[in-house]
Amino acid sequence: MNQKYVIGLDYGTLSGRAVLARCNNGEIVATAVKAYSHGVMDQYLPDGYTKLPVNWALEHPQDYLDVLDITIPKLLHDSGIAKEDIIGISIDFTSCTVLPIDKNGVPLCMHPEFIHRPNAYVKLWKHHGAQQEADQINALLESRNEITSPRFGGRISSELLIPKVLEIIRNDYEVYEAADEILEAGDWLTRLLTGSQKRSGSMAGYKAWWLPEEGYPKTDFYAALDTRMENIVEDKLSGDICPVGGKIGVLSEEWGNRLGLMQGMAVGASIIDSHAGAPGSGIRQKGQMMLVVGTSSVMVALSDKPYAKKGVCGALKGGIIPGYYALESGLAAVGDMLGWFVERCVPESYANLAKEENVSVHELLTKLGLRCNAGSSGLLALDWWNGNKTPHVDGDLSGVILGMTLRTKPEEIYRALIESTAYGTRMIIETFEEAGIEIAEIIASGGIAEKNPLFMQIYADVTGKAIKLAASNQTAALGSAIYAAVAAGKEKGGYASLGEAVMAMSGVKDLIYHPIDENKIVYERLYEEYKTLSDYFGPKENGVLKRLYEIKVEQTRY
Repeated sequence: MNQKYVIGLDYGTLSGRAVLARCNNGEIVATAVKAYSHGVMDQYLPDGYTKLPVNWALEHPQDYLDVLDITIPKLLHDSGIAKEDIIGISIDFTSCTVLPIDKNGVPLCMHPEFIHRPNAYVKLWKHHGAQQEADQINALLESRNEITSPRFGGRISSELLIPKVLEIIRNDYEVYEAADEILEAGDWLTRLLTGSQKRSGSMAGYKAWWLPEEGYPKTDFYAALDTRMENIVEDKLSGDICPVGGKIGVLSEEWGNRLGLMQGMAVGASIIDSHAGAPGSGIRQKGQMMLVVGTSSVMVALSDKPYAKKGVCGALKGGIIPGYYALESGLAAVGDMLGWFVERCVPESYANLAKEENVSVHELLTKLGLRCNAGSSGLLALDWWNGNKTPHVDGDLSGVILGMTLRTKPEEIYRALIESTAYGTRMIIETFEEAGIEIAEIIASGGIAEKNPLFMQIYADVTGKAIKLAASNQTAALGSAIYAAVAAGKEKGGYASLGEAVMAMSGVKDLIYHPIDENKIVYERLYEEYKTLSDYFGPKENGVLKRLYEIKVEQTRY
């Protein structure tokens, strides 16, 4: 029999990546990447003069189409694989990333009358402009004694779907009225490819409060927020829900011809990008925790019971791995925070030294940071450069660095920022353990995990746990390909279950980062100080960071 292949598409914050993988062993035989031409729009719309408010993050849907048009033909060209041997395709996407579309599936921002209207564009996962709406939802849920239910998880983030939709209603109701639907970008793409009206169970469950047993919240909940959104489920969120690993439809003739693929091939339900990294990393059973470290980070662990607290989401059974609840949280800024420091704060002398040594500034700071002992800088930081998910769930919170002097060096700050993300990660692990999950194995992936040994050693030392690396450096895209193999089914050359596919198509490397005992002792002390700092600067204890944000918004002119 001919070897069979599947395509995994991984849509990230700045680019889209496609991989072509063998079904029998997960080997990636071709990769293609396309950066988004518009990038992240956080200051102006593409017209160049419509200025965006503080904490907005938009994207243009044309960039997502360009990824399809460029990467998939490149996979076929570079691999030489016949289209007849490709049996399925699946997509993972940053989430919650939403857009309003018309009845023909065209995004409103592509209509001339809406090109200058910010609310008509894609609202990226890290769009935090809806914090006021999230605060209102939290207040309503507290008044109804529903905030602690697993569906809502203790506190609502501005990154979720309903806060963003409520923001559209409040800021530009005409956009809301004109939208035939408001949906996740991943669902929009599968709809284009197949014509299917189904939505992803992954995204509906984790980002829009849909549960298999109950569906979405009742109409009275939405009406209590704003009477204009009472019937939002029927009016804007319609469509059956397709579970993870399910086939959402088959590739249409139009898109088969456009991409050079076979009409009728299986298209899997889209999934949250970081969640796709779980099967791509080899996660398939309890005791394992996935750690994806990139611009932000995500942690996922499997449980027999639902749980939601302190920003940890875990109310959806089968949301990532069939048969299990998957508890999920993460840090809103990791690589983004280190990138900010390198771009804005590192002196020119370091850039010149990096150039002399033919390395990046990140590599130089990593090398110098390895020479520093744990705790030797006297620095402690809070990793809230893009808000906080756990434990405060507040996009308005900001970062803090303590202990700087006139002798503080850039590599010490760089290391302290890394350490802060390790402390934040440990806080999430401890929340998982409070839920009754024993974390016996951490499997890390992502660009930072692959490239930065200082980073991974600090994580092992702070968490006190050994950390393995996923065998693939494309875990999200490979995970999508694994879901595609399950959607295609065994009769087509794929797999009958996700467990079988994960066993065959993913694994871990031999390298393991073990905690260093003397570092663990120091980091235990520093972690206690981090928890004190987190409590003190949280919105309920001190509130100074919230007040600073309010002043910033008041004094910002746009």
